[in-house]
Amino acid sequence: MNAAIYARKSTDQSGVADEQKSVARQIDHARAYAQARGWNVADEHVFVDDGISGAEFAGRPGFVRLMNALKPKAQFQVLVMSEESRLGREAIETAYALKSLITAGVRVWFYLEDRERTLDSPTDKLMMSVTAFADELEREKARQRTYDAMVRKARAGHVTGGRVFGYDNFEVLGPDGRRQRVERRINQEEAEVVRRIFALCAEGIGKSRVAKMLNEVSAPAPRSQQARPRGWAPSSIHEVLHRDLYRGVVVWNRTAKRNKWGQVAPTARPTAEWLQVPVPDLRIVSEELWTAVRTRLAEARTRYLRATDGRLYGRPRDVDSRYLLPGIARCARCNSGIIVRLRSHGRQRAYYYACGAYHRRGKCVCEVGREVRMEVLNDQLLTRVAGVFSPDVLDAAVNRAMDRLQSTGTNPALLKAEADLPVVEAEIERLTTAIVQGGPLDSLVEALKARQVRADALRGAIASLTMPTASSINWVAARSTLQARAAEWRTLMLGHVAHARQILRKVLVGPVRCSLDDQGLEGAVDLRPLISGLKGLPTYVASPPGFEPGF
Repeated sequence: MNAAIYARKSTDQSGVADEQKSVARQIDHARAYAQARGWNVADEHVFVDDGISGAEFAGRPGFVRLMNALKPKAQFQVLVMSEESRLGREAIETAYALKSLITAGVRVWFYLEDRERTLDSPTDKLMMSVTAFADELEREKARQRTYDAMVRKARAGHVTGGRVFGYDNFEVLGPDGRRQRVERRINQEEAEVVRRIFALCAEGIGKSRVAKMLNEVSAPAPRSQQARPRGWAPSSIHEVLHRDLYRGVVVWNRTAKRNKWGQVAPTARPTAEWLQVPVPDLRIVSEELWTAVRTRLAEARTRYLRATDGRLYGRPRDVDSRYLLPGIARCARCNSGIIVRLRSHGRQRAYYYACGAYHRRGKCVCEVGREVRMEVLNDQLLTRVAGVFSPDVLDAAVNRAMDRLQSTGTNPALLKAEADLPVVEAEIERLTTAIVQGGPLDSLVEALKARQVRADALRGAIASLTMPTASSINWVAARSTLQARAAEWRTLMLGHVAHARQILRKVLVGPVRCSLDDQGLEGAVDLRPLISGLKGLPTYVASPPGFEPGF
């Protein structure tokens, strides 16, 4: 009998060796429990979530893979966990997950209690509800204990989060050598950068210019995120100017990390719930300089036109760009987005494409300062993508699809689904007959529902796995249909920027790499969206796997 293991730990143990982690111990104990009962556990059936709350369900990769493994048919017959709370600590979601596992034919065992979770009777369901309630109650108590501990730390001025630019974190050990708390101390090199930012802003220099000035002298900068180049940006300057810690005040409890269901959903708390604690030893910016910056920012805000309710007038973020490349192309040198600049060109003004990092962060982050006329790159991109829609490329795709269909053998998964479907349909017929004859209604209805779900899954699998034969497709009509759709797309793409952006989003595989130095473009196109909605043509006719034309 095949078995699976699910292990979860709420708190992150990134600094602990793998063999000492709680999830590693859970897996070892679950394997021993399964082996003692003769169950086989394959490595691909070990599902782990480390450092994720039990209130999260959709955001747990291991849990999501576990539930996906139940469809169309469960790949294992037993699931082993340490206890029920590992599956989740939210009563409604946990109950639904257990029901999904059991109705899929998976037996759920807890090795700490050496028992199986069943839902065969109302009493079993009541016990499951009580256990799930107790697990959720424990999560709520843990949240309260954590909150109280954080309040004590915040009131004492200790660290309640991560590292802040301008400070170093250091551990304070107790008499037994164990960590008691984490405190901050000023990093003088970084503190000088913070003071310079405030001084430049007080002089009336904008955030973008301040970022460029700091990057030009390679000033220390906060750690970058999402693989961006390390350096100052207007957004990081904004964060520095609005951090109260630099004036010697710890502000805690501004946001609630989770919602009432325990899911990660940061929301702002009312000002009355904020905790503000003076920490004069951590002051970096004088009160005079802090006040000068507040006055400068307030004056700048008054220059923007606002609605009567305080909303800032301007171009909404959800309105698409009027230009072709922003959001679609990236600088080939630094991977930053391409931006649009309007500047003089002879006696007129013209639009140019440029690297966003160079103009917002300076040449120390990206050296590509060349700007290229907008129409030059637009014409080049549209011409190359339109060339992918040419008859030659489409014919090559159709020929590749013909070769694949002619060489494709029978899919074992399809054969198994076709063999299982009549068996399940026969079981449905027998269960229906038993209900008519007056059998135990509740258990028969549950069994019938499970068989119907299984039959639907098998029919879906058969439909998705069934491939037509090469002789069953009219290839002449396929070529004609594809060429007609391609001609229509070429016309739309070359005629209007909005249409071009929509089509590019459909067919581009990843962003376009733009080399501004030599005006070169590099990218790949997937032709499969070209035939979406066209009857009689499978998707792989337009672009079989491995056939992504590049430019």
